[in-house]
Amino acid sequence: MPPFPTSPVIDPPSDPAAAQARARELAPRLAARAEAHDASGSFPVADFEDLRAHGLLGLMAPTRLGGCGASFADYTAVATELAGGAGATALVFNMHAAVTGALAHTPEEVVRQLGAPESFFASRDRVLARAAEGALYAVAMSERGAGSRLSRVSTAYRRSGGGFRITGSKAFVSGAGHADAYLVAARDAGSAELKVSYFLVPAGDGVRVEPTWDSMGMRATGSHDVHFDTEVPDDALVGGVEGLTVLLAQVMPQWLVASYAAVYVGVARSALRAGGAHLRERGLHTLPAVRSRMGRADAAVATASLVVDEAARRVTEHPGDPGTNRWVWRAKLTAGDTAAEVASSVLEAAGTSATRRGHPLERIYRDARCGALQPATSDVCADWLGVAALGGDPDHDTPVPRW
Repeated sequence: MPPFPTSPVIDPPSDPAAAQARARELAPRLAARAEAHDASGSFPVADFEDLRAHGLLGLMAPTRLGGCGASFADYTAVATELAGGAGATALVFNMHAAVTGALAHTPEEVVRQLGAPESFFASRDRVLARAAEGALYAVAMSERGAGSRLSRVSTAYRRSGGGFRITGSKAFVSGAGHADAYLVAARDAGSAELKVSYFLVPAGDGVRVEPTWDSMGMRATGSHDVHFDTEVPDDALVGGVEGLTVLLAQVMPQWLVASYAAVYVGVARSALRAGGAHLRERGLHTLPAVRSRMGRADAAVATASLVVDEAARRVTEHPGDPGTNRWVWRAKLTAGDTAAEVASSVLEAAGTSATRRGHPLERIYRDARCGALQPATSDVCADWLGVAALGGDPDHDTPVPRW
Protein backbone atom coordinates (compact mmCIF):
# COMPACT_ATOMS: atom_id res chain seq x y z
CA MET A 1 0.00 0.00 0.00
CA PRO A 2 1.43 3.42 -0.90
CA PRO A 3 2.19 5.85 1.96
CA PHE A 4 -0.51 8.19 0.66
CA PRO A 5 -3.72 6.37 -0.27
CA THR A 6 -4.99 7.51 -3.62
CA SER A 7 -7.68 10.13 -3.13
CA PRO A 8 -11.19 8.67 -3.57
CA VAL A 9 -11.96 11.43 -6.06
CA ILE A 10 -9.38 13.23 -8.17
CA ASP A 11 -10.65 16.17 -10.13
CA PRO A 12 -8.01 16.86 -12.79
CA PRO A 13 -7.75 20.38 -14.19
CA SER A 14 -9.05 20.78 -17.71
CA ASP A 15 -5.83 22.34 -19.00
CA PRO A 16 -2.56 23.91 -17.76
CA ALA A 17 -4.19 27.32 -17.27
CA ALA A 18 -6.75 25.71 -14.98
CA ALA A 19 -3.91 23.99 -13.12
CA GLN A 20 -2.24 27.34 -12.49
CA ALA A 21 -5.53 28.77 -11.25
CA ARG A 22 -5.93 25.86 -8.85
CA ALA A 23 -2.39 26.32 -7.55
CA ARG A 24 -3.15 30.01 -6.95
CA GLU A 25 -6.34 29.09 -5.06
CA LEU A 26 -4.50 26.51 -2.94
CA ALA A 27 -1.59 28.81 -2.03
CA PRO A 28 -3.33 30.55 0.92
CA ARG A 29 -4.28 27.15 2.33
CA LEU A 30 -0.67 26.00 2.11
CA ALA A 31 0.52 29.25 3.70
CA ALA A 32 -1.86 28.79 6.65
CA ARG A 33 -0.25 25.43 7.46
CA ALA A 34 3.35 26.40 6.75
CA GLU A 35 4.21 27.88 10.15
CA ALA A 36 3.27 24.75 12.10
CA HIS A 37 5.14 22.42 9.75
CA ASP A 38 8.20 24.66 9.79
CA ALA A 39 8.24 24.79 13.59
CA SER A 40 7.96 21.03 14.01
CA GLY A 41 9.84 20.00 10.89
CA SER A 42 6.86 17.82 9.99
CA PHE A 43 5.84 16.88 6.46
CA PRO A 44 2.77 18.75 5.11
CA VAL A 45 0.57 15.72 4.50
CA ALA A 46 -2.57 17.79 4.03
CA ASP A 47 -0.86 19.91 1.37
CA PHE A 48 -0.22 16.85 -0.74
CA GLU A 49 -3.69 15.54 -0.16
CA ASP A 50 -4.87 18.83 -1.66
CA LEU A 51 -2.46 18.60 -4.60
CA ARG A 52 -3.56 15.05 -5.22
CA ALA A 53 -7.29 15.76 -5.00
CA HIS A 54 -6.93 18.71 -7.40
CA GLY A 55 -5.06 16.62 -9.94
CA LEU A 56 -1.79 18.56 -9.72
CA LEU A 57 0.39 15.48 -9.23
CA GLY A 58 -0.62 14.56 -12.77
CA LEU A 59 0.37 17.97 -14.12
CA MET A 60 3.16 16.66 -16.36
CA ALA A 61 1.46 13.43 -17.44
CA PRO A 62 0.00 13.53 -20.97
CA THR A 63 -3.74 13.91 -21.36
CA ARG A 64 -4.02 10.45 -22.96
CA LEU A 65 -2.95 9.02 -19.57
CA GLY A 66 -5.30 11.18 -17.52
CA GLY A 67 -2.86 14.01 -16.85
CA CYS A 68 -2.79 17.67 -17.72
CA GLY A 69 -0.16 17.52 -20.48
CA ALA A 70 1.71 20.53 -19.13
CA SER A 71 4.85 22.03 -20.68
CA PHE A 72 7.92 23.13 -18.74
CA ALA A 73 6.60 26.69 -18.89
CA ASP A 74 3.28 25.48 -17.44
CA TYR A 75 5.15 23.70 -14.64
CA THR A 76 7.04 26.93 -13.89
CA ALA A 77 3.81 28.87 -13.53
CA VAL A 78 2.25 26.28 -11.20
CA ALA A 79 5.37 25.85 -9.03
CA THR A 80 5.73 29.62 -8.62
CA GLU A 81 2.14 29.88 -7.37
CA LEU A 82 2.58 27.01 -4.90
CA ALA A 83 5.85 28.45 -3.60
CA GLY A 84 4.07 31.71 -2.92
CA GLY A 85 2.09 29.74 -0.34
CA ALA A 86 4.69 27.34 1.06
CA GLY A 87 8.19 27.04 -0.34
CA ALA A 88 8.78 23.62 1.20
CA THR A 89 5.65 22.14 -0.37
CA ALA A 90 6.60 23.60 -3.76
CA LEU A 91 10.10 22.16 -3.46
CA VAL A 92 8.78 18.63 -2.91
CA PHE A 93 6.37 19.17 -5.80
CA ASN A 94 9.35 20.23 -7.92
CA MET A 95 11.07 16.90 -7.28
CA HIS A 96 7.95 15.00 -8.28
CA ALA A 97 7.59 17.13 -11.42
CA ALA A 98 11.25 16.53 -12.28
CA VAL A 99 10.58 12.79 -12.46
CA THR A 100 7.30 13.00 -14.34
CA GLY A 101 8.36 15.91 -16.54
CA ALA A 102 11.59 14.28 -17.67
CA LEU A 103 9.72 11.09 -18.55
CA ALA A 104 6.92 12.91 -20.35
CA HIS A 105 9.05 15.43 -22.24
CA THR A 106 12.08 13.49 -23.48
CA PRO A 107 11.26 12.96 -27.18
CA GLU A 108 10.64 9.36 -28.14
CA GLU A 109 13.01 9.61 -31.10
CA VAL A 110 15.80 10.73 -28.76
CA VAL A 111 15.10 7.86 -26.38
CA ARG A 112 15.17 5.39 -29.27
CA GLN A 113 18.43 6.84 -30.58
CA LEU A 114 19.94 6.25 -27.15
CA GLY A 115 19.01 2.58 -27.45
CA ALA A 116 15.86 2.30 -25.35
CA PRO A 117 13.87 -0.91 -25.92
CA GLU A 118 10.24 -0.65 -26.94
CA SER A 119 9.27 -2.05 -23.54
CA PHE A 120 10.46 1.19 -21.94
CA PHE A 121 7.57 3.18 -23.35
CA ALA A 122 4.95 0.96 -21.69
CA SER A 123 6.84 1.23 -18.41
CA ARG A 124 7.06 5.02 -18.76
CA ASP A 125 3.33 5.26 -19.39
CA ARG A 126 2.56 3.23 -16.27
CA VAL A 127 4.64 5.61 -14.14
CA LEU A 128 2.94 8.68 -15.63
CA ALA A 129 -0.54 7.16 -15.35
CA ARG A 130 0.10 6.47 -11.68
CA ALA A 131 1.06 10.11 -11.18
CA ALA A 132 -2.26 11.12 -12.72
CA GLU A 133 -3.91 8.75 -10.24
CA GLY A 134 -2.14 10.44 -7.34
CA ALA A 135 1.22 8.74 -6.91
CA LEU A 136 4.04 10.90 -5.51
CA TYR A 137 7.65 10.48 -6.68
CA ALA A 138 10.85 11.66 -4.99
CA VAL A 139 14.42 12.16 -6.20
CA ALA A 140 17.27 10.33 -4.45
CA MET A 141 20.41 11.70 -6.07
CA SER A 142 22.54 13.51 -3.47
CA GLU A 143 24.87 11.70 -1.08
CA ARG A 144 26.83 12.71 1.98
CA GLY A 145 30.30 13.79 0.92
CA ALA A 146 29.39 13.88 -2.77
CA GLY A 147 26.43 16.25 -2.91
CA SER A 148 24.60 16.12 -6.23
CA ARG A 149 27.65 15.30 -8.36
CA LEU A 150 26.62 12.22 -10.29
CA SER A 151 30.23 11.29 -11.03
CA ARG A 152 30.84 10.86 -7.29
CA VAL A 153 27.88 8.71 -6.29
CA SER A 154 28.70 5.58 -4.32
CA THR A 155 25.25 4.00 -4.41
CA ALA A 156 25.75 0.95 -6.61
CA TYR A 157 23.77 -1.43 -8.74
CA ARG A 158 24.50 -4.93 -10.02
CA ARG A 159 22.67 -7.18 -12.41
CA SER A 160 20.63 -9.80 -10.57
CA GLY A 161 18.51 -12.68 -11.74
CA GLY A 162 15.36 -10.70 -12.30
CA GLY A 163 16.72 -7.21 -12.78
CA PHE A 164 19.04 -5.15 -10.57
CA ARG A 165 20.14 -5.03 -6.95
CA ILE A 166 20.64 -1.50 -5.62
CA THR A 167 22.62 -0.76 -2.46
CA GLY A 168 23.63 2.55 -0.92
CA SER A 169 22.45 5.63 0.93
CA LYS A 170 21.08 8.98 -0.18
CA ALA A 171 20.76 12.32 1.61
CA PHE A 172 18.44 15.32 1.16
CA VAL A 173 15.64 13.13 -0.22
CA SER A 174 12.67 15.51 -0.17
CA GLY A 175 9.46 13.69 0.66
CA ALA A 176 11.30 10.74 2.17
CA GLY A 177 8.87 8.31 3.73
CA HIS A 178 5.92 9.83 1.89
CA ALA A 179 6.79 9.01 -1.73
CA ASP A 180 5.46 6.01 -3.59
CA ALA A 181 8.77 5.60 -5.44
CA TYR A 182 12.24 7.14 -5.58
CA LEU A 183 14.31 8.09 -8.60
CA VAL A 184 17.71 6.71 -7.54
CA ALA A 185 21.03 7.56 -9.20
CA ALA A 186 23.45 4.62 -8.93
CA ARG A 187 26.71 3.56 -10.54
CA ASP A 188 27.50 0.19 -12.10
CA ALA A 189 29.49 -1.68 -9.45
CA GLY A 190 30.91 -4.05 -12.03
CA SER A 191 32.26 -1.46 -14.47
CA ALA A 192 35.74 0.10 -14.32
CA GLU A 193 34.36 3.09 -16.24
CA LEU A 194 31.89 5.59 -14.87
CA LYS A 195 28.41 4.35 -15.69
CA VAL A 196 25.62 6.06 -13.76
CA SER A 197 21.99 5.13 -14.29
CA TYR A 198 18.60 6.10 -12.92
CA PHE A 199 16.20 3.59 -11.36
CA LEU A 200 12.66 4.16 -10.15
CA VAL A 201 12.60 2.23 -6.89
CA PRO A 202 9.23 1.58 -5.19
CA ALA A 203 8.87 2.37 -1.50
CA GLY A 204 8.66 -0.75 0.64
CA ASP A 205 10.95 -3.63 1.49
CA GLY A 206 14.62 -2.75 1.25
CA VAL A 207 13.99 1.00 1.41
CA ARG A 208 14.60 2.49 4.86
CA VAL A 209 14.12 6.14 5.83
CA GLU A 210 16.41 7.51 8.55
CA PRO A 211 14.97 10.67 10.16
CA THR A 212 17.90 13.08 9.85
CA TRP A 213 16.34 16.29 8.51
CA ASP A 214 16.59 19.21 10.95
CA SER A 215 17.64 22.13 8.81
CA MET A 216 17.75 25.92 8.88
CA GLY A 217 15.29 26.34 6.02
CA MET A 218 12.84 24.28 3.96
CA ARG A 219 12.23 22.36 7.16
CA ALA A 220 8.92 20.85 6.03
CA THR A 221 10.36 19.02 3.01
CA GLY A 222 11.11 15.89 5.04
CA SER A 223 14.47 15.57 3.27
CA HIS A 224 15.72 12.66 5.34
CA ASP A 225 18.40 10.11 4.49
CA VAL A 226 17.17 7.00 2.68
CA HIS A 227 19.02 3.67 2.64
CA PHE A 228 18.56 1.19 -0.21
CA ASP A 229 19.24 -2.53 -0.22
CA THR A 230 16.66 -3.82 -2.61
CA GLU A 231 16.01 -5.63 -5.87
CA VAL A 232 14.08 -4.05 -8.72
CA PRO A 233 12.90 -5.50 -12.04
CA ASP A 234 14.39 -4.65 -15.42
CA ASP A 235 11.78 -2.03 -16.17
CA ALA A 236 12.88 0.02 -13.13
CA LEU A 237 15.87 1.18 -15.23
CA VAL A 238 14.76 4.60 -16.47
CA GLY A 239 15.20 4.87 -20.21
CA GLY A 240 15.86 1.16 -20.49
CA VAL A 241 19.57 1.86 -21.09
CA GLU A 242 22.42 1.98 -18.58
CA GLY A 243 24.79 4.91 -18.27
CA LEU A 244 22.56 7.75 -19.54
CA THR A 245 22.39 9.85 -16.41
CA VAL A 246 25.38 12.17 -16.83
CA LEU A 247 24.72 12.59 -20.57
CA LEU A 248 21.11 13.65 -19.99
CA ALA A 249 22.19 16.05 -17.23
CA GLN A 250 24.50 17.79 -19.69
CA VAL A 251 22.21 17.82 -22.69
CA MET A 252 18.90 18.65 -20.99
CA PRO A 253 19.67 20.10 -17.54
CA GLN A 254 16.36 21.86 -16.94
CA TRP A 255 14.94 19.34 -14.48
CA LEU A 256 18.15 19.31 -12.44
CA VAL A 257 18.74 23.07 -12.55
CA ALA A 258 16.02 25.46 -13.71
CA SER A 259 13.05 23.70 -12.11
CA TYR A 260 14.27 24.94 -8.71
CA ALA A 261 14.25 28.50 -10.07
CA ALA A 262 10.46 28.66 -10.22
CA VAL A 263 10.25 27.70 -6.56
CA TYR A 264 12.56 30.48 -5.44
CA VAL A 265 10.84 33.13 -7.55
CA GLY A 266 7.67 32.17 -5.71
CA VAL A 267 9.46 32.37 -2.36
CA ALA A 268 10.84 35.83 -3.27
CA ARG A 269 7.33 36.99 -4.17
CA SER A 270 6.04 35.76 -0.81
CA ALA A 271 8.75 37.81 0.93
CA LEU A 272 7.43 40.92 -0.81
CA ARG A 273 3.84 40.15 0.21
CA ALA A 274 4.64 39.26 3.83
CA GLY A 275 6.99 42.21 4.13
CA GLY A 276 4.46 44.64 2.71
CA ALA A 277 1.77 43.44 5.10
CA HIS A 278 4.07 43.78 8.10
CA LEU A 279 5.32 47.22 7.10
CA ARG A 280 1.82 48.59 6.60
CA GLU A 281 0.62 47.09 9.87
CA ARG A 282 3.48 48.72 11.78
CA GLY A 283 3.22 52.03 9.95
CA LEU A 284 6.75 51.67 8.60
CA HIS A 285 5.64 51.99 5.00
CA THR A 286 5.84 55.78 5.21
CA LEU A 287 9.63 55.79 5.71
CA PRO A 288 11.61 56.65 2.54
CA ALA A 289 14.35 54.12 3.35
CA VAL A 290 11.76 51.36 3.70
CA ARG A 291 10.06 52.33 0.44
CA SER A 292 13.44 52.28 -1.32
CA ARG A 293 14.16 48.78 -0.07
CA MET A 294 10.76 47.55 -1.19
CA GLY A 295 11.16 49.24 -4.57
CA ARG A 296 14.51 47.58 -5.20
CA ALA A 297 13.11 44.26 -4.01
CA ASP A 298 10.14 44.59 -6.34
CA ALA A 299 12.43 45.31 -9.31
CA ALA A 300 14.71 42.39 -8.42
CA VAL A 301 11.81 39.93 -8.19
CA ALA A 302 10.36 41.16 -11.48
CA THR A 303 13.76 40.70 -13.14
CA ALA A 304 14.16 37.19 -11.77
CA SER A 305 10.63 36.33 -12.92
CA LEU A 306 11.42 37.45 -16.45
CA VAL A 307 14.65 35.41 -16.54
CA VAL A 308 12.88 32.30 -15.29
CA ASP A 309 9.99 32.80 -17.71
CA GLU A 310 12.41 33.18 -20.62
CA ALA A 311 14.25 30.02 -19.65
CA ALA A 312 10.95 28.16 -19.34
CA ARG A 313 9.77 29.42 -22.74
CA ARG A 314 12.99 28.32 -24.40
CA VAL A 315 12.93 24.91 -22.71
CA THR A 316 9.36 24.44 -23.93
CA GLU A 317 10.14 25.50 -27.50
CA HIS A 318 13.78 24.41 -27.96
CA PRO A 319 14.77 21.85 -25.29
CA GLY A 320 18.42 20.88 -25.27
CA ASP A 321 19.51 23.77 -27.53
CA PRO A 322 22.84 25.26 -26.32
CA GLY A 323 21.27 28.71 -26.11
CA THR A 324 18.38 27.29 -24.10
CA ASN A 325 20.77 25.64 -21.67
CA ARG A 326 22.52 28.94 -20.98
CA TRP A 327 19.16 30.38 -19.95
CA VAL A 328 18.58 27.32 -17.74
CA TRP A 329 21.73 28.09 -15.74
CA ARG A 330 20.97 31.83 -15.70
CA ALA A 331 17.53 31.12 -14.27
CA LYS A 332 18.79 29.08 -11.34
CA LEU A 333 21.56 31.57 -10.52
CA THR A 334 19.26 34.59 -10.73
CA ALA A 335 16.36 33.07 -8.80
CA GLY A 336 18.49 31.60 -6.02
CA ASP A 337 20.48 34.77 -5.41
CA THR A 338 17.46 37.05 -5.77
CA ALA A 339 15.37 35.13 -3.23
CA ALA A 340 18.12 35.33 -0.63
CA GLU A 341 18.88 39.02 -1.25
CA VAL A 342 15.26 40.14 -1.36
CA ALA A 343 14.22 38.23 1.76
CA SER A 344 17.23 39.63 3.64
CA SER A 345 16.54 43.22 2.61
CA VAL A 346 12.81 43.03 3.33
CA LEU A 347 13.47 41.45 6.73
CA GLU A 348 15.90 44.25 7.56
CA ALA A 349 13.28 46.82 6.57
CA ALA A 350 10.69 45.07 8.74
CA GLY A 351 12.91 45.17 11.81
CA THR A 352 13.57 42.93 14.78
CA SER A 353 9.93 42.06 15.43
CA ALA A 354 9.83 40.12 12.14
CA THR A 355 12.72 37.89 13.25
CA ARG A 356 10.66 36.20 15.96
CA ARG A 357 9.92 32.52 15.42
CA GLY A 358 6.46 32.16 13.96
CA HIS A 359 6.58 35.35 11.93
CA PRO A 360 6.07 34.58 8.21
CA LEU A 361 9.07 36.69 7.18
CA GLU A 362 11.39 34.81 9.50
CA ARG A 363 10.42 31.48 7.92
CA ILE A 364 10.49 32.89 4.39
CA TYR A 365 13.95 34.34 5.02
CA ARG A 366 15.29 30.92 6.04
CA ASP A 367 13.59 29.19 3.11
CA ALA A 368 14.87 31.83 0.67
CA ARG A 369 18.42 31.46 1.93
CA CYS A 370 18.42 27.85 0.71
CA GLY A 371 17.91 28.81 -2.94
CA ALA A 372 21.56 29.56 -3.68
CA LEU A 373 22.59 26.34 -1.92
CA GLN A 374 20.36 23.90 -3.78
CA PRO A 375 21.94 22.14 -6.74
CA ALA A 376 23.23 23.51 -8.88
CA THR A 377 24.50 26.05 -6.31
CA SER A 378 24.90 29.68 -7.31
CA ASP A 379 28.68 29.29 -7.43
CA VAL A 380 28.38 26.27 -9.75
CA CYS A 381 25.88 28.13 -11.97
CA ALA A 382 28.12 31.21 -12.14
CA ASP A 383 31.17 29.10 -12.99
CA TRP A 384 29.26 27.29 -15.77
CA LEU A 385 28.12 30.60 -17.21
CA GLY A 386 31.60 32.08 -16.87
CA VAL A 387 33.17 29.28 -18.89
CA ALA A 388 30.50 29.77 -21.57
CA ALA A 389 31.00 33.55 -21.58
CA LEU A 390 34.72 33.01 -22.18
CA GLY A 391 34.05 30.81 -25.19
CA GLY A 392 34.57 27.43 -23.53
CA ASP A 393 32.47 24.32 -23.17
CA PRO A 394 31.14 24.41 -19.58
CA ASP A 395 30.41 20.69 -19.51
CA HIS A 396 33.84 19.54 -20.66
CA ASP A 397 36.42 22.35 -20.37
CA THR A 398 36.86 22.14 -16.61
CA PRO A 399 39.24 19.87 -14.67
CA VAL A 400 36.48 18.81 -12.24
CA PRO A 401 33.37 17.18 -13.77
CA ARG A 402 30.31 19.41 -13.48
CA TRP A 403 28.15 16.45 -12.59
